[in-house]
Amino acid sequence: MSKNVKERGKIALTKFFRKFEDGARVCLKAEPAYQKGIYDLRYHGKIGTVKKKKGRCYEVEIQDFKKQKIMIVHPVHLKKA
Repeated sequence: MSKNVKERGKIALTKFFRKFEDGARVCLKAEPAYQKGIYDLRYHGKIGTVKKKKGRCYEVEIQDFKKQKIMIVHPVHLKKA
C-alpha cells in the first residue's frame, strides 16, 4: 500500500466529511495515509451498500462469495460507486 509520488501529501478535508445515505452503493478504496477505520485489504475494490452510520464510520455490507459481511469503515476509505 503506497501512493504515487504525485498523490502524496495531505488528505483533503472533504474526504473526512463525506456523507453517505443508508442504502448507498460504495466502493472500498483504501487511503494509505490514514490507517484508522480501515478494512482488511483483501476486500479492496469490493462494492457494498451502506447500512447505517456508527460514530464517525459507516457499516458497509459486502458480498464475500456466498456470505454477507458487515464492516465498519471510515469515510476516507469509501468512494461512491
